[in-house]
Amino acid sequence: MFKQASRLDNVPISASAALTQMAREITQQGGKVIPLSLGEPDFDTPAHVVQAAHAAALRGETRYPPQTGTAELKAAIQTKFRRENNLDYALDEIMVANGGTQIVFDAFMASVNPGDEVLIPAPYWISYANMVKFAAGVPVAVPCHESNCFKPRVEDIEAAITPRTKWLVLNFPNNPTGAACTRAEMRDIADLLLRYPQIMVLSDDMYEHILYDDAEFCTIAEVEPALRDRVLTVNGVSKTYAMTGWRVGFCGGPKPLLAAMLNVQGQSTSGICSIAQAAAAAALDGPQEYLAERRDSYRARRDLVMGIIADAPGLRCHRPEGAFYVFPSIAEHLGKRSKAGAQITNSQDFVLALLREKHVATVYGAAYGMEGYFRISYAATPAQLSEGCRRIVEFCHELH
Repeated sequence: MFKQASRLDNVPISASAALTQMAREITQQGGKVIPLSLGEPDFDTPAHVVQAAHAAALRGETRYPPQTGTAELKAAIQTKFRRENNLDYALDEIMVANGGTQIVFDAFMASVNPGDEVLIPAPYWISYANMVKFAAGVPVAVPCHESNCFKPRVEDIEAAITPRTKWLVLNFPNNPTGAACTRAEMRDIADLLLRYPQIMVLSDDMYEHILYDDAEFCTIAEVEPALRDRVLTVNGVSKTYAMTGWRVGFCGGPKPLLAAMLNVQGQSTSGICSIAQAAAAAALDGPQEYLAERRDSYRARRDLVMGIIADAPGLRCHRPEGAFYVFPSIAEHLGKRSKAGAQITNSQDFVLALLREKHVATVYGAAYGMEGYFRISYAATPAQLSEGCRRIVEFCHELH
């Protein structure tokens, strides 16, 4: 009889994946679910990117690729870092993986020893903490309160530092809140880190191009060059270029770390799909003007969602500066019951009742390390958002 490895005992299945599966089951039973749970752009991959992949296949670029990434893609990544982030990484300081997820996984598996602590501002992307646990480390949540716009205070980061602290994770613009740090706020974090030279920094910049209202993106290795050799700058093509299914992530960082990460990757997936790498190079090297149009579309959707859920009794929602999520508080609804009689004792109860009774798929805040909230993804069509948010308002009106 199969018995799973003990390393998985404290690693639950992703909440967003589980809720997506529940939504599929409701759909198979005839229900019409509004999917507001996935963080996936609804735009098509740009035509010139698809054409580049096709051309690469026709040229015969179908052999095993270099494990670290093709020369073409690494050169495009190097140019991107210089052009957009003022970071000058050598080609042997750049690595490609199967999405940003594998970059993070490789980094933790290559560096975290049993008992090492990783500081993660909360709320956070679900997988950070689980990957730390998988590596036998200890995730340590640093609270980012709504009163501080879901951003970490330097004093809270410092209070969480111990002799076992190995990493600090930064993800701004943030999933699930959409919070974005200003340059001054990132400067304060950098100044703190200069006093703790043993701490590495993982900067997950996946949402760098999705910022609103004159917010400026900055990444910590650029803000403080003295930290460069302690920072892993993580990015990818999934969110910016609507290429989630192509599975291409990349990073820049210190060579000893990348060598260890490549060892991990070599024992798991090895090199990345050569055709996807050709597509990613075309995305990074090609026209960038359309990104502003997509950003404006997301901003309009944010405003649409914020406008509708403002009519929902008992919800309170911070206006996000970036990404494509809102993270409303449901604190006033805890202890109530739904129209169908479901007891709402926590955010998971709220989200499950909303899915079952109104067929709207969202994700509960506890999965992101912060109870009393839930995440709505507005990477959906305006029609889906309007109908989904209307149902959320109706659901809140019916709670008693």
